[in-house]
Amino acid sequence: MKRNKMWIIVVIVLVITGFWVLTSKWLAEGEKPRATGTNKYVVVLGAKVKKGAVPSKSLAYRLDAALEYAKKYPEVLIIVTGGQGPDEDATEASVMKNYLVDRGIDEKRIKLEDKSTTTYENLVNAKKIIGNESKKITIVSNDYHLARAKMLAENVGLDCDVIPAKTPKSVEAKSRLRERLALLKTVVLGK
Repeated sequence: MKRNKMWIIVVIVLVITGFWVLTSKWLAEGEKPRATGTNKYVVVLGAKVKKGAVPSKSLAYRLDAALEYAKKYPEVLIIVTGGQGPDEDATEASVMKNYLVDRGIDEKRIKLEDKSTTTYENLVNAKKIIGNESKKITIVSNDYHLARAKMLAENVGLDCDVIPAKTPKSVEAKSRLRERLALLKTVVLGK
């Protein structure tokens, strides 16, 4: 009996270690390939909006990365994504648009996708906005989130490169752990 328990513990440790190593590889690969201005559309994935329609730190980092890229490549169009959560004062997309416009981006360059509540929905709806014009996009999100975002983009028929935004230290450990589990869900369910 004691021997069986030991084998069970060994198997559990091996499974957890294998899962950790595999997802670490996926997370690292998520930040490649880096965007070079060749895609017409940049999709900025939504994140939490705080009271007063203020972007969370994670969202502000995404927007700052998109802003820098949009200024470097003034011909790209930006799709900001995200609906309104029950505890949010406005849609993530509208807050994102205001943030970018307030910092000098022409609002004619920005398209809103303000219905989605998940990364999968962000990408499905962004694809509808783009239509048949292109199947190539650039995704902006926090570094930990890009591996899954790329998988989901491929699942909906989009080819992408990426712009990694940094992740706030205050949420990094929690976000990376949660994302490992979400990666597994995406691999299994495709969403």
